Amino acid sequence: MTETSTPRQNGSKGRRSTLLGAVFLMATSAIGPGFITQTTQFTVQLGAAFAFAILVSILVDIAVQLNVWRVIGVSGMRAQDLGNKVLPGLGYAMAALVVFGGLVFNVGNIAGTSLGLDALFGLDAKIGGALSAVIAIGIFLSRRAGVAMDRIVVVLGIAMIVLTAFVAFSSSPPVGQALVQAVWPEQVDFLAITTLIGGTVGGYITYAGAHRLVDAGVTGPDQIVDVSRSSVVSLLVTGVMRLVLFLAVLGVVTGGAALGSGNPTAEAFQHAAGEVGLRLFGMILWAASITSVVGAAYTSVSFLVTFSRSLEKARNWLVVAFVAVSALVFVLLKQAPTTLLVLAGALNGLILPVGFGVLMFVAARRGDLLGGYRYPRWLLALGAVAWLVTVYLGVNSVSGIAALWE
Repeated sequence: MTETSTPRQNGSKGRRSTLLGAVFLMATSAIGPGFITQTTQFTVQLGAAFAFAILVSILVDIAVQLNVWRVIGVSGMRAQDLGNKVLPGLGYAMAALVVFGGLVFNVGNIAGTSLGLDALFGLDAKIGGALSAVIAIGIFLSRRAGVAMDRIVVVLGIAMIVLTAFVAFSSSPPVGQALVQAVWPEQVDFLAITTLIGGTVGGYITYAGAHRLVDAGVTGPDQIVDVSRSSVVSLLVTGVMRLVLFLAVLGVVTGGAALGSGNPTAEAFQHAAGEVGLRLFGMILWAASITSVVGAAYTSVSFLVTFSRSLEKARNWLVVAFVAVSALVFVLLKQAPTTLLVLAGALNGLILPVGFGVLMFVAARRGDLLGGYRYPRWLLALGAVAWLVTVYLGVNSVSGIAALWE
């Protein structure tokens, strides 16, 4: 993505805008249609005990992102470039997995935008998906695409949280019970925890914010404080959105409503706030989906552009093509390709330990790639524990891939 100037040139205001944009790019990339569906389903299944899974997943996600953002931020190199430095060819493999996963998931994101506009305006699915794709393309064709993207994801990210919080307030959830269950749950569902972690820091989402900072020139050891703070805030934003969505659905479920339709989130919002709730659901789903379209396209292409100067020069057009192809597949198939989405999800879970492992190796053994920066031991230890969790996710992903071919 072309930048007209770096944050250092623009001063503190431009710097704050870039950091905020990176925070919300990562957060809104994670908050997509799958995020909304998963949160609702697990809330219905586990009730207040789901609060524990949310808390654990946030802590693990922070451990992952603290390390990812710091290694990429200090080195000033994107993940695939570090991969090729560690083992020639590894970066290309990482890029291939991320781009494939991002493209397939973007079809699902386009589908999410169509469902959102259908709930909001009753718009035909094909028209809604195509219109949303045009809006996303317009962002990247604007003269200052980087600035436009930063502002869009911040505004829509805040809007999602505020609107969902309103529905949560309307549903009168048992907040005290949720707080107790967060630290002393009646049941622990490890599948829920691993699913949340994979959905929040899996695949392209892991690198969205950090790559944005590299593109904007916010790199080097002198940027550590801001980079680390931004990585934590991005996960907290995601956690707040998941928390308010959880409380909104929990209030409806504990109130005795049975969510048995094919769209339980829409039904929950309608129970909580009537027709207004249904329209709010449409707005939230569209905002979550369109920002995920932007995040998936931007981050996936960021894995390609460093391989040649011609790709870098054509960056914005590659992003446009990425969105256009996603929309075309959605329109032709009339729905998100379920099998491909499962496969992409499994591959995202597989690349998480590989990509994260590369970054942890750089932190532990390749100080030369960090400009001689001495990596904190406590952060290495925290990263090692988080990496073991991602390995567990990766094993589950391999099982998922094998099941697809049986």
